[in-house]
Amino acid sequence: MNTRELSTISRDIDMSAILDYAQITGDFNPIHVDPAFAATTAMGGVIAHGTLSMNLIWQLVSANFGIDACRGASIDIRFARPVRVGDRVTAGGVSRPDGGYDVWVRNQEGVAVIEGTMQPGEPQADGEQGGRAP
Repeated sequence: MNTRELSTISRDIDMSAILDYAQITGDFNPIHVDPAFAATTAMGGVIAHGTLSMNLIWQLVSANFGIDACRGASIDIRFARPVRVGDRVTAGGVSRPDGGYDVWVRNQEGVAVIEGTMQPGEPQADGEQGGRAP
């Protein structure tokens, strides 16, 4: 089997993106939205919502396999490092022999902030619901 590298997706993380994400999700935890509070924590400053970066993996699936591949897709990830204001994060992946993909989100220094695996969903016929039979 040939190894397939997925085309990457990138995003700049600024305070505006974090505040927009907080508005969408309703997650206004001060570690994400309050620079004064966040500076007093062990993180030493604002960190982006982990799911903001994880969303890049879903965008990666859609960009490489089509939106229908998101239905029934599964990801198994771990958050390796926080994402900070000013970071540029990039999601990518490479195929595995089992048909799945090793996926990651890395910051501008190439350091993994998210690592894991992804199995794309199966294309569905018109009118079918996403997901796979057990």
